[in-house]
Amino acid sequence: MSAIGIEAIGIGKRFGAFTALADVALKVAPGSMHFLLGENGAGKSTLVKCMLGYYRPDEGSFLVDNREVEIARPADADALGLGMVYQHFTLVPAMTVAENLVMSRADVPAVINWAQERVALEAFMAAMPFQVPLDAEVGALAAGERQKTEILKQLYLQRRLLVLDEPTSVLTPQEAEEMLGTVRDLAHGGSITAIVITHKLKEVARFADEVTVLRRGRRTGGGSAQGLTPADMTAMMIGEPQAPANPERLGAPGAEPRLELRNLTTANDGGRAGLDIAALSVCPREIVGIAGVSGNGQKELVEVIGGQRAPSGGEMLVAGQPYDGTRELAQARAVRVLPEEPLRNGCVPRMSVTENLNLRGFDRDAAGGHRAWLSRGAMVERAQRLITGYRVRAPSAEAPIGVLSGGNVQRCVLARELDGQVDLLIVANPCFGLDVKAVGEVRARIMAARNAGTAVLLVSEDLDEILELSDRILVMHGGQVVHEAAGPGADAQAIGAHMLGSHHSPA
Repeated sequence: MSAIGIEAIGIGKRFGAFTALADVALKVAPGSMHFLLGENGAGKSTLVKCMLGYYRPDEGSFLVDNREVEIARPADADALGLGMVYQHFTLVPAMTVAENLVMSRADVPAVINWAQERVALEAFMAAMPFQVPLDAEVGALAAGERQKTEILKQLYLQRRLLVLDEPTSVLTPQEAEEMLGTVRDLAHGGSITAIVITHKLKEVARFADEVTVLRRGRRTGGGSAQGLTPADMTAMMIGEPQAPANPERLGAPGAEPRLELRNLTTANDGGRAGLDIAALSVCPREIVGIAGVSGNGQKELVEVIGGQRAPSGGEMLVAGQPYDGTRELAQARAVRVLPEEPLRNGCVPRMSVTENLNLRGFDRDAAGGHRAWLSRGAMVERAQRLITGYRVRAPSAEAPIGVLSGGNVQRCVLARELDGQVDLLIVANPCFGLDVKAVGEVRARIMAARNAGTAVLLVSEDLDEILELSDRILVMHGGQVVHEAAGPGADAQAIGAHMLGSHHSPA
């Protein structure tokens, strides 16, 4: 195997009247780490899908190893040695590493000689710069190990150029450093060329050789990473020299907990240990950040508080009173939840923006009492107020919410959940997949709620977000709270070590 270069010349792509790419140029040298930057909707994914044969560009051409090639379908990209490591893992969790590798081939025989395959796999693994146990079930691997296995799969398939889409989004700082370092070593050793899609400018400064920046479907700049400052790259991405500043934290947390969990447990789920939380509390005017590698109980915690999963034991209290997450108690105690994947878990995609913005209060009058009949006028008035206040971009207020972009769906759900009195706010990965401006806006809204006296439980796989927003940080591992630290000035490396389970004693 040897690294190959790729060049995009004048790539254009339209979807109806919408121009996704216009005269985009990209040149990636063999054996380099080339970072592709841009906000959501800038055209990064469209460019990569054209490169890998999922889309056919309307204009332009690609050169691979200085030869013009036609990439009409993914099989053409495969044959040229182009591959991709996706943001969300594509391995089969119930299969072993060995089974995932063998079954990924296009030439899998009808009857597999596993003894022969095992010899070949061991020879392949011996030549790799990092190791993953072949007999381990992928579902039992840590996130960093699964990411390594995704890369190994592409190398096993003899890919010579890899596109990595947000490869560190679910990794700890240690895992991210190790993974990007490994890819850089492979690239600089001449085995592969890497194109990395990311929004983390610290990773660009640490690992990039070259940078290309897209904005609204056009190339706005790039060049040697050493010659570009974060301000330069931010200006290319959003048209301004710096991202929105972190929101200001005002006032100290209250003394009495608004949310208390005591000895809270849930049943095991699909072979994974359930929750076993001895104590967790959140006070008014406090953001408690929950850090942890994906799959360590964070999702279950949000589901229990949100009333989507029943606990098997323990207590959950809001303002000192028992709480079970039902709609009636949520309204009575002013508890709001911004779930992960809000379009799937917090909206009805086929219902209109107006209807979704009224899901919390369609049956309540202005005084909070029960309404016997729907008031269409009141619903429209509330929706227009929230659309304007949160700058939601929609074809119309009556359009199905499912046609909105991810950032605008997030704005809608955030607007709905923060409307009116909010005593306790549960937010899960609130900025996942959002662009720089939308991230700043969402974080400012959360901090404003905190400053106004709301108790906020923030669950996020983005450790930078946890470090920037939290008054206090709790780390979850194996369904338990294993570490607690003050938010301001917290040591990211120490937090990361606890996320990996390096320290097993619960806090």
